[in-house]
Amino acid sequence: MEYVIVGAGPAGVIAAETLAGLEPGADITLISGEPEPPYSRMVIPYLLAEDIQEEGTHLRHSAGHYDQRGIKVVHERIARIDPASKTLAFESGGSRNYGKLLLATGASPVRPPIPGMDIAKVKSCWTLADARQIIEGTKPGDRVVLMGAGFIGCIILEALFARKVKLTIIEMADRMVARMMDKTGGDMIGDWCRAQGVDVMTATKVTAIEEKVDGSLSLSLEGKDPIEADLVVCATGVRSNIGFLEGSGIKTDQGVLIDNFMQTSVPDIYAAGDVAQGLDFSTGEHDVHAIQPTASEHGRTAARNMAGHKTAYRGSLVMNTLNTLGLISTSYGLWDGTEGGDEVVSVDKENARYLRLSFKGDVLVGALALGLTQHVGVLRGLIQTKVPLGKWKKVLQDDPHQIMSAYLACVQDATRRNAA
Repeated sequence: MEYVIVGAGPAGVIAAETLAGLEPGADITLISGEPEPPYSRMVIPYLLAEDIQEEGTHLRHSAGHYDQRGIKVVHERIARIDPASKTLAFESGGSRNYGKLLLATGASPVRPPIPGMDIAKVKSCWTLADARQIIEGTKPGDRVVLMGAGFIGCIILEALFARKVKLTIIEMADRMVARMMDKTGGDMIGDWCRAQGVDVMTATKVTAIEEKVDGSLSLSLEGKDPIEADLVVCATGVRSNIGFLEGSGIKTDQGVLIDNFMQTSVPDIYAAGDVAQGLDFSTGEHDVHAIQPTASEHGRTAARNMAGHKTAYRGSLVMNTLNTLGLISTSYGLWDGTEGGDEVVSVDKENARYLRLSFKGDVLVGALALGLTQHVGVLRGLIQTKVPLGKWKKVLQDDPHQIMSAYLACVQDATRRNAA
């Protein structure tokens, strides 16, 4: 069998390694669209902060890792797919046949359609090439504007802060990390950043960017005075890479639509990672979860199904853990609640501590935590096991910090019931 994997991020690499383990000697090709060894985008901020060298971004570090497993790494970009002939056409003009194909092409940054986004000093921070340019283009004291304070933006924030630049954050939403924190949590993160010397502007929209004669940048803001910068880094979201699938017959929505076995609408073609619109554990619907744990599990599950080991995917849990200048924030599942459900909150703004639990019946379905590091994994465990809390729901409503006691008691009860 000729296995071809398009995309050399975590989903693609883990899929290739899983296939190599299941079928030693199989023909496995891993196609990377960048001229780099397979690497993780999520560690690029550590490179910006100069905590690691470029080699530290690589997903595998031992010499000959892929060759030793019979995985051929090819650096090409895909122009189109022809499922009828099972052929991939490269942008370079060549082509490649496949027996079974995995699409793990990830996502790309989305830039707002405003004047000036094409100026050279307006950067994304998505690839190693981007990181090199930001490193070369910044020095301590430079005025840097970061557009976007979502999950990715806040990771970049940490790295830019470490470079000792004068940092301003501009976010259109009314709070930071709006897709993983409610207003209370997002505002607390914003206040924490301001206390560290970062200028945070939420509910703010950039309408244009202009390069001045002296080489500096001027950012026009809706309803506010312009601000100046030496560099702008754009982190306003990403979109699944599905453009090359036009005309292939593969069904797409926000990403590539897949079933519970990671297969697309076309036989022998699978998808995994940030490009895949797969099952959501909490809602039962299909969504794109652009996080590395989901990509890793997608890749492993897809490979098993490609090799004939039928394995259903139970769905990915929305989960994010973020370190913002030393403040740890976490969210799991339906953290913003569910229709007809209950919730409990505990807020200590003075000490930057916040805990919110969301219930459906007597089952914990979502949680978010700020400034808490102990027992946070227990929240995930209760959500994923869907264990009934029984009387412990009332205990948690009275004091949500009793989460470890509730977990131990409920797991023990479930174990006894299963044993009986």
